[in-house]
Amino acid sequence: MRIVRSRSRLSFRRRQPRSGCLSFVVLLGLLMGVGALSSTWIAGWFASDPTDRGASQNADQRRIAARAFAAGDLHTAIEAARLALAAQPDDTGALAVLARALIYRSYADYDRAIDRDLALEVVTRAALRDPLDPDLQAVYAFTLAAVSQPAEAAEAAERVLNRHADNALARTAQALAYGRVGAYEMARRESERAVSDAAGYANGTFLIDALRALAIAQSDLGDYAGAGRTVEQAIALNDHILLLYFEKALYALQLGNTDAATVAYFQVLAVDPENVKARLRLCETSSLLREHEQAITYCTQVTERAPAWADGWYRLGREYFMVGAFEQARDHLRQCSSLQVMQAVPVADRRFECWYLQGQAAEILGDCVTLTATYNEYREMAATAQIDGVWAYPPGSLPACDP
Repeated sequence: MRIVRSRSRLSFRRRQPRSGCLSFVVLLGLLMGVGALSSTWIAGWFASDPTDRGASQNADQRRIAARAFAAGDLHTAIEAARLALAAQPDDTGALAVLARALIYRSYADYDRAIDRDLALEVVTRAALRDPLDPDLQAVYAFTLAAVSQPAEAAEAAERVLNRHADNALARTAQALAYGRVGAYEMARRESERAVSDAAGYANGTFLIDALRALAIAQSDLGDYAGAGRTVEQAIALNDHILLLYFEKALYALQLGNTDAATVAYFQVLAVDPENVKARLRLCETSSLLREHEQAITYCTQVTERAPAWADGWYRLGREYFMVGAFEQARDHLRQCSSLQVMQAVPVADRRFECWYLQGQAAEILGDCVTLTATYNEYREMAATAQIDGVWAYPPGSLPACDP
């Protein structure tokens, strides 16, 4: 017997129940209710004061920025502070977070220095708009100190402290400014007072800044152990600000404690695994310990991650020179010198060793073409600007190339 499938009762399709009028009425009522609520909310939103909406958005973003900074997430802090200032440009709290986050991030890696310039640009505009706001002027003074304008920083800080002697950030800026001009005892005294003021000011908001200023002052006075202990206190408050680890390592190296410095650099990599600056510092530390193979490994990682950074090529070429690999030394040092020329680095700021060691390697290899070209380029630079280093052959004694 033949089964006709189209007429068989076997089917995987379920019967759809008929919907009655009651279901339709209920659905219609729900839609009308939601619509009424939505239209009421939309009407209320449009009727509300736009200033109130902006202030609310500003407060939310400022809180996000402050929490991100406290957690060491400087990228989020910067973006949230920018959004807060977009909603309310005169928010001094958001501006303080933005400036400090930009300044601290500027030291986190080799290519962040531009963040300090950005901080100065933003804060200067705000300071000109409201020259009487003491908190804003304190942020301005702190930013000026960070961009190596100590005279202007001290002047701005003094104006604030004359009216508000307990302003912790202004006191910190003044301490940093004194340190910049060599007044180390005054810097230490002012930074100690800044730490005391900051501990009881705005829930310790600026305590990290004051502690860092004190550590710098202690270091300038040769108290490297004290500077290390002070920066450890700052790290305990926020263990994700990479600048603090770099400064901790610096103070440890001043005491000859390469182990502590190495640990600090690895702590940077634990927070930021791709950090190039930490790898360069590990290369330098390994070289100091005469662990040249390890130094070459770290510096190779630097040139792979930052091929346009001349310092990485210099350190790598120098390490090859130290182990007698003169061909590699010459080639890597040539990359260093070429990058500085292509990037139009001012002659006075160029790393002289990239030319000198390159020439020495070429002379050892008998590569007189490279030696002559490198020496002549050095002489041209020396004729136009003061160079930190001297390289000279007696007249007529430059090795002649083989025929």
